[in-house]
Amino acid sequence: MIAPMRNASPTPFGCLVSAAGLVGAITLGAIGLAALARQAPQAPIVPPVITAPAGSAAVEQKAQGTKPPADIVTTFDGLGAGFNGPQGSSAVRNPSDNALAVGPDHIVQIVNSRMAIFTKQGRKYDATGRVLYGSVPTSNVFRGFGGTCETTNNGDAVVRYDQLANRWLIVMPIFRRAAARPDQPGDWTARDAPYLSPAGRPNQPGPAVPLYEPPPLPTAPTATDAQRGRGGQAASGAPQGARGQQAQPTGPYAMCYAISTGSDPFGPYYRYEFLRPLFPDYPRPAIWPDGYYVPTSTGDDRISETVTTQKHACVVDRARMLKGEPATEQCIVINDVGFLNNADLDGTALPPPGAPNIMLATGGTQLVKQFEAGTIDAWQFHVDWADPGRTKVTGPARIPVAPYHYLCDGQLSSCVPQPGIERRLDSQGDKLMSRVVYRRIGSREMIVAVHAVNTAAGGGGVRWYEFAVAKDRAVGVVQQSTFAPDGFYRWLASPAIDKAGNIGIGYTFGGTPHFAGQRFAGRLAGDPKNTLTLGEAVLIDGEASQNALRWEDYTTTAIDPSDDCTIWYVGDYLKKDATTYSTRIGAFRLAGCAARKQ
Repeated sequence: MIAPMRNASPTPFGCLVSAAGLVGAITLGAIGLAALARQAPQAPIVPPVITAPAGSAAVEQKAQGTKPPADIVTTFDGLGAGFNGPQGSSAVRNPSDNALAVGPDHIVQIVNSRMAIFTKQGRKYDATGRVLYGSVPTSNVFRGFGGTCETTNNGDAVVRYDQLANRWLIVMPIFRRAAARPDQPGDWTARDAPYLSPAGRPNQPGPAVPLYEPPPLPTAPTATDAQRGRGGQAASGAPQGARGQQAQPTGPYAMCYAISTGSDPFGPYYRYEFLRPLFPDYPRPAIWPDGYYVPTSTGDDRISETVTTQKHACVVDRARMLKGEPATEQCIVINDVGFLNNADLDGTALPPPGAPNIMLATGGTQLVKQFEAGTIDAWQFHVDWADPGRTKVTGPARIPVAPYHYLCDGQLSSCVPQPGIERRLDSQGDKLMSRVVYRRIGSREMIVAVHAVNTAAGGGGVRWYEFAVAKDRAVGVVQQSTFAPDGFYRWLASPAIDKAGNIGIGYTFGGTPHFAGQRFAGRLAGDPKNTLTLGEAVLIDGEASQNALRWEDYTTTAIDPSDDCTIWYVGDYLKKDATTYSTRIGAFRLAGCAARKQ
């Protein structure tokens, strides 16, 4: 059954380095977008007209960087088609919801409702990319915990590595309402004060428990797998439901957290469940000294005649969770704003004591056809664990930026053309992508954010910003640009900042005659402003077209804690003759960042 949608905000390349060759093969599947599933198969696909607002072309970078590309340190396939680990292969769905985190000795990947652990060369292993664990349901980390965190293996789970504490954080939303219970939260509506999410399990977290290592599993997802909608699709082509709140039953949704006791991803882990009355879609966790910040969204359609969108700014008590103590979650509901993204800390240098977390979103509103804007919205999120009444979200401050138009008018649109097939790929162009990254270097505090925009050449480009945080916590633009060196498409980007202040950005590249694949660009800290000065590196070229609209929901970067220089990145591609995607994991290093010896 498809749930009702809620809140849908509805050439030459210069200097390249390639980790894989381009192969001309096309794979046709039978996957269709849930929202289009009821249309006749022959219904023509009408892509949005690519238009760019006046002034946007002035910030476009229309040529490749002239410096050598970032070094590709290592690369290998992760979860997806062709994966085979100790617990079997990996069944995948569209979109991929690609999450990646890196620790001292391991790489952890989650794609939708499956996870895997790989070796990382260094102190413990002599090679990178060997599968130690997986593919397994992400809910394995909650085995024995009880409740919906254990019984429902949900998609959209995310993994982060907390460099400040050397811990692994796994966040898994629950998209199916549980049975009604007397302690479930009442209705949440927009207000200044936070709501306290009730604990889902008695006496949580209980003792820390090692990660369960099951025997090999069947490749098909079990009946209890819950994949979030927004037109989610199984590899078989069957629509999996559209994102949004369910009418029945009447019990709560939930957010599940697992935090390791050390740097070993095999655990043990403390586990927590917090009950939510609103559908907790699109969680994108961010690490900050005073909490783990997890923004979510109610759904993909209007909330009511008077409320267009509904977002949730949530945070859990990091300090208590690190100790395995009872903890709380606070959430503030905000209406009529874009998808929220909290600043996620790179490195180990702390922001000033007591500094609120910074939360950003694009301007415009897709639901009311406001596809253009000239600002980025910013909020200050201050949490008070001793007195929740003093917790507050202040804003939005509207930061002036160069005008932009959401790539292909935003999410769930037929956008990027592919060779030999009518089907186009979705752009997710209405939102800032994961991650919004923060780093402090001396007294300088910087934030980098990215999203996909229409370009003057009629394609898609990566708009990126570097913001500075002033002493009064005001956020302002230091530099900005749209990377658009040709008329093709670059979208679904993810940035990172290394310890030298260099900026690296991974993203999907495509557009006929190119199959969708993954690339990486960047700049060094002292380079001329408003330019990605490094040549474009090719992590992987696609080898087939995908006959499904949904293409990823995000890609992910992660900074390696072993040297604070290496930037890891993951995104999707299709192998020759494949019927669904594989994922490619790569590590990049930018010149001028001196890596520590392990």
